[in-house]
Amino acid sequence: MDENKRGSFGSNIGFLLSAIGSAVGLGNIWGFPYKMGKSGGFTFLIIYLILAIFVGFAIMLSELAMGRKTGLGPVNAYKTLSKKFKWVGWLAIIAPFLIMTFYSVLGGYCIYYIVINIVGLFKGVPGAESFDALLTNPGMSILVTLGFMIICYLINLNGVGGGIEKFNKIGMPALFVMLVIVIIRAWTLPHAAEGLKFMFVPGYAVKGGFIDKAPGIMSVLATAGGQMFFSLSLAMGAMITYGSYLGKNENLPKNSVIIVISDTLVAIMAGLAVIPAAVANGIAKGMAVSEIKLGGPSLLFATLQDVFHGMGTIGGIFGFIFYALVLIAAISSAISLIEAVAVTFIDRASARGEEPSRPRTITLVCIVIFLLSCFVASDGLGSRPFAPWQFFGIGSEAAPWNDCWLDFMDTWSEGVAMPLGALLMSVMIGWEIKPKSLYDEIDNGYNGKIHGFYSFCIKYVCPIAMVFILLVQLSSFFGFGWFE
Repeated sequence: MDENKRGSFGSNIGFLLSAIGSAVGLGNIWGFPYKMGKSGGFTFLIIYLILAIFVGFAIMLSELAMGRKTGLGPVNAYKTLSKKFKWVGWLAIIAPFLIMTFYSVLGGYCIYYIVINIVGLFKGVPGAESFDALLTNPGMSILVTLGFMIICYLINLNGVGGGIEKFNKIGMPALFVMLVIVIIRAWTLPHAAEGLKFMFVPGYAVKGGFIDKAPGIMSVLATAGGQMFFSLSLAMGAMITYGSYLGKNENLPKNSVIIVISDTLVAIMAGLAVIPAAVANGIAKGMAVSEIKLGGPSLLFATLQDVFHGMGTIGGIFGFIFYALVLIAAISSAISLIEAVAVTFIDRASARGEEPSRPRTITLVCIVIFLLSCFVASDGLGSRPFAPWQFFGIGSEAAPWNDCWLDFMDTWSEGVAMPLGALLMSVMIGWEIKPKSLYDEIDNGYNGKIHGFYSFCIKYVCPIAMVFILLVQLSSFFGFGWFE
C-alpha cells in the first residue's frame, strides 16, 4: 500500500524501537517507581513481572497478531475478525484520543522546563515554585501544548518509516543514554540510598516513614496489575496499528518479549534516576520523608525541578537533560496514539473506495486533539477550575474522577475504556474466534510450541486478570474503596 495511505516499518529494529517507545511514557517515569516503592519494593516487582509474563505478553501478542492478520487499524481489525465484538475497536480509539488531550499538556510542560533550565544557566535555575507559576498561567500552558502537538504532527505527517520509525531510532537510544547520566548524578547526592531502599527493600516504605502502613497483598496485586497494563500501552490501539505495518517474516512472540522486558527495564531505570534524587533533596531540605512528593505530575515538575535548583548553575544542565529525556518518552508514546486514531479514518476511506489523504487526516486529528487539550491546559490540574460538573457540586476528594479536566479524561480512558476493551478482546479471542485463529501469526518458527501457553493465558488468565484490573480502576477513580 502507498506510504501516503498507511506505510510500513523499514526494519524490525525500527518496529521494536517504535513499539518500545509507545510503551515507554510518562507513566513509567513517575508512576512505576513510586508504586513500586509504596507497594513493597521487590515484592511489587516480582508480582509485576508475573503479571507481565502471563497477561501483558498474551495481550501484547494478541494485539500485534490482530493487526498483522488484518492489515488494519483497531476499529476495522475488530470488524474483520468478529461479529459479536466488532464494536470494541472503538474503545481502542476513544482511549488514545482522550489520553492525548492531557498527554499533550504534560508534554508541553516538558518543553517549558527544558526552556527554563536553559535560561537558568544564565539567570539562575528556578525551583519548585515554577510549577505553580505555570499551572496558573493558562496562556503559557496552551502555548507549550501547541508546541508539543506541532512536534508530534510533523513526525506523524512524515509517515511510519519516514517519521515514527526515524524518530524512535534516534530518540530511544538517546533516552537510554540520558537516563544513565541522570542515574549517575542522582546516586552521588547525599541520602540517595534512602530512595533506593524505598524502591527495593520490602517494607522499607513503612519503616522509613514514607507511608503510614503496609498495603495488603490484594492492594499490591491490584497496583501491579494496573501499572503493568498501562505501562505496556495495551488496549490503546497502538499495538494493533503497529502490528498492521509488520511483514509476515517478523517474529511476534520474540518481539513481544523484547517489548515487555525493555519497557520494564526503562521503568526501573527511571526509578533509579527519579526517586533517589527526590528523597535526597527532601531530606537535605529538612523535610519529613512523609512530606516528600514521590508521585504524580508534581514529582517531575516540582520535586525534581527543586533538585536541579539545589545543584546551582550546573543544575540547569541536568535539568535540560532530564526534561529532554522525559519529552522523548512523551513524544514516542504520543505519536503512536495519534497514529492509532488517524489510521482508523485512513482505513475507512480506503474501504469506501476513496483515496485517503494521510496529511489531511493527521492534520484534522491533531487539530481536534489540541482544541480539547486547551480545556486541560486552561484549568492547570485544577488550580483554575472551570469544569461544568463543578457548578453542580458533583465530586469529592474520595472520587477523583472529576477533580479537574485531566482526571476526567484519564478516568474515561485509562479507567474505563482501556481495561474494558482488553477484557472484551481476551474474551473475543479466547471464546469466540478461538486462539487458533491467530496461530498462523504467532508461530514464526515456533511450530506450535507456545500454542498451549498462549491459549491458556488468553482464555483463562487474561479475562480473570482484566476483570480484577477493571474493578481496581473503577474503585480507584470513583473512590469506591474496594481494595483498601
